[in-house]
Amino acid sequence: MGENGPRFDTLKVRAGHRPEEHSYAVQVPIYQTASFELGDPARADRLLNFDELGYLYSRVGNPTVAALEQRVAALDGAAGAVGLASGMAAVSYTLLNVTDGGGRILTTRSLYGGTTDAFKKVFPRFGVAVDHADAADPASFAAAVRPDTKAIFVESIANPNAEVADLAGLADVAHAHGIPLVVDNTFATPYLLRPIEHGADVVVYSATKGLSGNGSTIAGLVLESGRFDWANGAFPQFTEPAYTLRDRGGPERGFVDITREFPFTLRIRLTHLAYLGAALGPQDAYLVLLGLETLSERVAKQVATTERIVAFLQGHPEVAWVAHPSAAGSPSAALAARYLPRGAGGVLSFGLRGDPARAEAVIAASRLFSYQANVGDARSLVINSSRTTHGELDPAEQALAGIREETIRLSIGLEDPDDLVGDLDQAIAKAAADLPLTVA
Repeated sequence: MGENGPRFDTLKVRAGHRPEEHSYAVQVPIYQTASFELGDPARADRLLNFDELGYLYSRVGNPTVAALEQRVAALDGAAGAVGLASGMAAVSYTLLNVTDGGGRILTTRSLYGGTTDAFKKVFPRFGVAVDHADAADPASFAAAVRPDTKAIFVESIANPNAEVADLAGLADVAHAHGIPLVVDNTFATPYLLRPIEHGADVVVYSATKGLSGNGSTIAGLVLESGRFDWANGAFPQFTEPAYTLRDRGGPERGFVDITREFPFTLRIRLTHLAYLGAALGPQDAYLVLLGLETLSERVAKQVATTERIVAFLQGHPEVAWVAHPSAAGSPSAALAARYLPRGAGGVLSFGLRGDPARAEAVIAASRLFSYQANVGDARSLVINSSRTTHGELDPAEQALAGIREETIRLSIGLEDPDDLVGDLDQAIAKAAADLPLTVA
């Protein structure tokens, strides 16, 4: 035990579960039930008035899901968490929660294509506008904040080119304007980075990726630091009294009246999850819990293999560029050294010289890299980002996001590093032979 309690690797195996509370089951039981017995009307009143913590209906709370929520909250140093059916549900509910029908989100162009497309097609219909700045340059964010800006939103390690955000600088900008910093930490996982330690107020995950690490389930999480003042006057949705939040026999209350620790995730649970319904099932939560048990070991090996593959690609005569903080000359190297001392994750991008069609030729020739739209899997994955993960973006938007036509994104798994390097070597050689460079 450390001075402040169990360390990371103990928490990833044990946090959120007390066997004596579950018939001494060693593993977290899968509570496959739609609803829960309330006991008697007096207990039901206590549950509905938040005088007693418990479960009513699995859409808004389930013991298996709660174990996952509590475990990831412990790993991240968060005050509260809510599990959801997908990473996109986590992003969407978070931003709907903070804007509540109007305002602006200040973000960056370096985001997952689906998030960028949602900013274009979905959020404007809810009265939410989007502005952009450079996540590595907090001054650009400071210059872009408007009176109705409600949050800064970034990915800690961006998809697909692995740019690193200056989290502490962005947190300073956000807090100077009384707004929260929201960080999508999917690529890093809490093993490599705990954004709350650097000033983040809300952290979101696609638990489908590195947290579970096995490619078997879809899941998402939203966490909050417990430090942001949601009663500062800019977010009335957290202070407005509501009949459903009334004290038993007493007045109506707002979310911050119930808890100052986790009003953000509580409001997602009782508003967006309850009424829009992207519920995480207990079976899926259990699969993520299983994956978490090996998080450190998996990610550490993936980082080491990634750094070796980056070095191999940078030394290859057919490779034009490599995007990863460990690559020589990377613009993210200094920020990675500051925020990611354990390594900058297992996702990288690269491009070959010559015809952009060589990207598809590499994918077709690969024998080990699976052609999938996922990352963080135990298997190594490859994809052509401009046609798939960022295919929603038009050419101009892709250019602004740094997505080149020849981009090949790799997610490094747990295979033998020599086998992965060998597979890339033969796939690049075949692509080069099939599509030789044209000499002017």
